[in-house]
Amino acid sequence: MSLWLEILVSLLLLLGSAFVLIGAIGLYRLPDFFMRLHGPTKATTLGVGGMVVASLIFFSVGEQTLSSHELLISLFLFISAPVSAYMLAKAAVLHQLPLEQKTRGKPWQQ
Repeated sequence: MSLWLEILVSLLLLLGSAFVLIGAIGLYRLPDFFMRLHGPTKATTLGVGGMVVASLIFFSVGEQTLSSHELLISLFLFISAPVSAYMLAKAAVLHQLPLEQKTRGKPWQQ
């Protein structure tokens, strides 16, 4: 593998890891459920996406063929993450979870 591809894979791994870390910190630090929902659904999806792209490049160059496993992982990730986040948010609205004062849009307080 050439040096510039190794650097690209390394940068994608570092960028993906940084997004996953930011998502995990957001999940831990944010005060209520609706704010916490953004950490794993936004930043972590980008982070895992960066890692999967790095894996795709690494194995595609190493095996001299396109690696379809990473493409399938990416497809599943980008389809399932928004759907699961929507389902979690809908369940939280139906159960009327307690909110932080700074949270906007309180659908059950008409």
